[in-house]
Amino acid sequence: MPIYLDGHSTTPLAPESMEAMAPWWHAQAGNPHSPHLRGMLASQAVEGARSDIASLVGADPQELVFTSGATEANNIALRGTALAALEAGIDRREIVVSAIEHKSVLASAGSLRSAGFRIIEAPVDVNGVIDIPALERLVSDRTLLVSVMAVNNEVGSIQPLADVIRVSRAARALVHVDAAQAVGKLALDCAEFDLASLSSHKMYGPMGIGALFVSAASQLRPLPVLFGGSQEAGIRPGTLPTPLIVGFGMAAKVSRTRLGADAAHSRNLSVLFLEELRSRQVQFVESVFEQNRVPGSLSLRFPGNDAMSIISRSGDRIAISEGSACTSGQITASYVLLRMGFTQKEASETVRLYFSRYNSEADATEAAVVLSEIVGR
Repeated sequence: MPIYLDGHSTTPLAPESMEAMAPWWHAQAGNPHSPHLRGMLASQAVEGARSDIASLVGADPQELVFTSGATEANNIALRGTALAALEAGIDRREIVVSAIEHKSVLASAGSLRSAGFRIIEAPVDVNGVIDIPALERLVSDRTLLVSVMAVNNEVGSIQPLADVIRVSRAARALVHVDAAQAVGKLALDCAEFDLASLSSHKMYGPMGIGALFVSAASQLRPLPVLFGGSQEAGIRPGTLPTPLIVGFGMAAKVSRTRLGADAAHSRNLSVLFLEELRSRQVQFVESVFEQNRVPGSLSLRFPGNDAMSIISRSGDRIAISEGSACTSGQITASYVLLRMGFTQKEASETVRLYFSRYNSEADATEAAVVLSEIVGR
């Protein structure tokens, strides 16, 4: 199998999560909302996992609402909050987002224009870091919500959340953080936010499960965007998937004990990889300075080489991604890179990698060998 370096898309499933999930698929299967013994045992397992996730992100367990992933959590955070504001008669009709937010944030925000909201995009600098002076000019007493991701999903840039919170609180605006790429990689304290979106499969847990942090102290609670039962405090209806939640909880429990070690490991592998490229005289440009990016994350431009060609030619040996998105069958340049100031050509020459907990020094060296053979010197 190819060496897996596509951790921005999904990290490998932790063995501990796989083992914890196993009995809940069959031997201990039960609906956690049912009153019988199996149901009660499943409910206990769900609540135990909720506590483990809450411990990782500095939240109270009852502040976490399980969702199908961060995309759904982002939709509830933006659309649910806007709907709640309309219902409550709150006269704030502006939502500020960073220009490089995940598409689920940008699209959710954009959908609110028809409801009378103005969507304002805050610019970022060449490192993909939000421009705080510009944000200060854009946030006002008309702002309902400011949504800024903790770590960018394409280039790994870390956002100055303390400054985002300071600017937002000064205007009495709510704060939402898409923390999908940060949880399990960086220390995070959700107590500072009103809302935060989490993803299991970005932190060594299973796909198909995530959560939305909703602060108990927040002045406004989002309304549901889906309708059905009253599960998850009435915010997100539907039967909870016990095995996935148990796996999510175990991933959080493991990550809590490994944050520092994982960060050091990932950082060391990325440094080794870059040293190996340089030793082979490979020409490349780092999209984001090391001090601005999450450990282990790399966005690299190989001048004169098409990213899709690199990925295709290396695919049987290493699994990496590009800075492009496929829309309706057409490859378009990454909006993240373009808004960071890249030209279309530069964006088309950029690939992304992430060295995870389960990569080794041999993986880093082999990846450098493969890329050096493909892109030339």
